[in-house]
Amino acid sequence: MCYDNAMKEYTIAKSDNGIRLDKLLFKIMPGAPSSVVYKSLRKKRVKVNGKRAADGSVRLCAGDLLEIYINDEFFAEAGVPAWESSAVKPRFLYEDENIAVLIKPSGLPSQDMPDRPGYSLESGFRKALLERGELEPGGAYIPSLCHRIDRNTSGLVLAAKNRGAHEIIAQKIKSKEIRKFYICRVEGEPRPKAAEIRGYISKVGQNKFAFSKSDKGGGKAASLKYRVIGSEKGASLVEVELYSGRTHQIRAVMSYLGCPIAGDIKYGAGRREGGYQELRAYKIKFEFKSDGGILEYLNGREFEHGEH
Repeated sequence: MCYDNAMKEYTIAKSDNGIRLDKLLFKIMPGAPSSVVYKSLRKKRVKVNGKRAADGSVRLCAGDLLEIYINDEFFAEAGVPAWESSAVKPRFLYEDENIAVLIKPSGLPSQDMPDRPGYSLESGFRKALLERGELEPGGAYIPSLCHRIDRNTSGLVLAAKNRGAHEIIAQKIKSKEIRKFYICRVEGEPRPKAAEIRGYISKVGQNKFAFSKSDKGGGKAASLKYRVIGSEKGASLVEVELYSGRTHQIRAVMSYLGCPIAGDIKYGAGRREGGYQELRAYKIKFEFKSDGGILEYLNGREFEHGEH
């Protein structure tokens, strides 16, 4: 393969601190197959701070200068992302240099949907950081949500301002060292009043899912813990802790228990005023059992939003 002599410079943004060289190259050259990326490294067509780099696993630091000698055709064309024109104004419960705890209202998607680019909590978060000068245009990592909640569910969502924080949060959620709690009002009263539920979530229709205790084929393992914390007028207030993050998991489990979430017509609840299901992500707890790296200062912290 013949390469031209055009050289491109790329300065590592703060949000990309710690990224692997090969991972960055794949980000900024989405048109390049892996064979081109690794051959370019072997042929030493990439320099880091003036020195030839052949090892794609090397970690880059904010401020490092890359010089890349690879054909133009593999690089992404510059374009204005939809989030830069977002009109969404996110609410912040907490933030620091690494993370933010955002409050999502019911009806707002967590992330952009194809039919309405730029209209999401994530787009609003990015735009807010850009306006405050906290987002460096051109970075391979763009500040992002670390998990999602359903469009019609309200409550707390964790977002990362840099790659290092995002990777730690993702790992801590997976290892259950970041715990997520929800409050919902359901019809009737679940029996028993407290239990751990384990089973499978399967898609059963257009944007609808069902829970079952056994896998009927194609299901994904799902688990949660719930407890009734109050009852009134044929309804119950239930606290739920998620162990897994399946789509519509709480809604499907409550429907399975015969106690659909109030307002959740799709999962069997009666019609009522309001329009949204009464489900809120109300608390996040950081309980690290292993080193939290740059987020160790969050260990033991708890963030809560709204009354029970």
